[in-house]
Amino acid sequence: MQKIEPATLESGNAIPLLKTLAIHLREIGDGHAVMEVTVDERHFNYFGGAHGGLIATLVDTVSFFPRPLLPSGTPCTTTNLNVTYVRPAARGDVLTARSELVHRGRRIASLTITVKNQEDKLVAHGTATLMLTP
Repeated sequence: MQKIEPATLESGNAIPLLKTLAIHLREIGDGHAVMEVTVDERHFNYFGGAHGGLIATLVDTVSFFPRPLLPSGTPCTTTNLNVTYVRPAARGDVLTARSELVHRGRRIASLTITVKNQEDKLVAHGTATLMLTP
């Protein structure tokens, strides 16, 4: 098994997909993490709003960054992701995704995630299950 280095704000922000999408890891907490993106034309769907895949990427990726997971050097992978979309996001909206670690066992971690806009209105929420592979 390959040993991974504990994740930091710098290494999280160096992830190529996040750089391509201009998603920024803002906070690593003891039981939470925060990521942010400002919606622009690279994120548009057919209708000119934020593509659901952008929001799903936020929900998935922010799940890995509470301190007991990647920041502690624990390798993990998504086994289940559920996203519920509540309202559309438009050009210029600043989306903030916050994950909360609900459970961390020996092999499984469970998280809840919210995505809000700059007006603190809920855009999406979800859950993620990660398999820990130490």
